[in-house]
Amino acid sequence: MPAPRTVLLTGAAGGLGTLMRGLLPAYGYDLRLFDLVPVEDEPQAVTADLNDRKALREAVRGVDAIIHLAGISLESTFDKILRANIEGPYHLYEAAREEGVRRIVAASSNHAVGHTPRPLAGDRPIPSDAPHRPDTFYGLSKCFGEDLAQLYWDKHGVETVSVRIGSCFPEPTSVRMLSLWMSPADGARLFHAALTAEDVGHTVVHGSSANTRLWWDLTSARALGYAPQDDSEPYAAKLIAAQGEPDPADPAQTRLGGHFVTDPPIWPH
Repeated sequence: MPAPRTVLLTGAAGGLGTLMRGLLPAYGYDLRLFDLVPVEDEPQAVTADLNDRKALREAVRGVDAIIHLAGISLESTFDKILRANIEGPYHLYEAAREEGVRRIVAASSNHAVGHTPRPLAGDRPIPSDAPHRPDTFYGLSKCFGEDLAQLYWDKHGVETVSVRIGSCFPEPTSVRMLSLWMSPADGARLFHAALTAEDVGHTVVHGSSANTRLWWDLTSARALGYAPQDDSEPYAAKLIAAQGEPDPADPAQTRLGGHFVTDPPIWPH
């Protein structure tokens, strides 16, 4: 499809949102920014909650597509997850339906399948149609988000690419992340591909760079036109020297979700 010009970016003040604010305009996008907290140096950004349906619908009105990154990105209480990561996305999809927006790129997560055993040497990579096996309430909310996207495609014709993001940081910070890291530049490449590919319906893709140690399959992402350029391997020796090789007896090392399976980090707010 032709590249959309105006894209609503939710979660624009967050870590990934901040990275994409700097990278996506080079692809020709005019970003409309939305977040619960003010976006630094962006006075025109919309500061509102996804559950503020009036403010959300006004933010959605007139955009060509949506990149949805907002929400709680760590474990929290079910009540907080419910409001931010389940009710909020529902309101976003309703606003998109009401305003005729036909393409959403949504941040899912590896934690939607976090209890999946990680592949060992010689194993096939994890496919993008691996069944939901959430490791936390946070991961459960990402399962809901994928199913919500499927419903709105089947029932209302709203297309979504659900990106099961590994970890998107300027560089990997752990040995586990060597297998799931997505460089910010590759993140922008993937979001651009997801915004412009034809006939995606509801497509689930894995969000990672072309890592030497990659655990999951990028076939469905590449089918969108995604051509990752980066690899975490240059960071491997330093990280392994500092942290050691993974312990095969540690459940946090044997499941895709890592320490989210055993001792998940808690959302501080």
